Amino acid sequence: MTAAIGHLSTTQWVLFILGALIVLAILAASIGRSLVRRGLREPFFVRAINRTSERVIDAVKKPITIAVLDEVAEVLQAGHYTRNIASALRENQDELKLMFAEKIKQDPAGRNIRLLPFHDRIINEASEATLRVLLEVLSDPRTDELVSDLLRDNITQIRAAVRARADGL
Repeated sequence: MTAAIGHLSTTQWVLFILGALIVLAILAASIGRSLVRRGLREPFFVRAINRTSERVIDAVKKPITIAVLDEVAEVLQAGHYTRNIASALRENQDELKLMFAEKIKQDPAGRNIRLLPFHDRIINEASEATLRVLLEVLSDPRTDELVSDLLRDNITQIRAAVRARADGL
């Protein structure tokens, strides 16, 4: 056991100590809860361990939150969301075309279209053209870049807010 402990890296030591503190905190909480249930007062060492464990958890959760946020941000920025949306739209193209036609017919400005001959065909063609243009816009790399820029700016703002909160500002 001692030979294995001597070969631990700094990260492994920190994790080992953190794990030991968590186990100690759980034991202290269990002992404290059982003593309080029996009507006895919590011993000093149990109160001290509980306070210390709360401080350790508060100190550790902030850097972990920031690290997780950084990982999520990298994953979000690497995605191609507009292509995924375009793919989903292509799968549901017939339903969307019908929905567009329905919404055009319900639109107050679209009521005048009913007076035109072949108005159903005009509405269907407009629906198809709308969907076609939408798919082309979503498939365009510039739209992917736009969404990436939007995500980057929002992630930057979220990071700043989390770090300010972590720093106690």
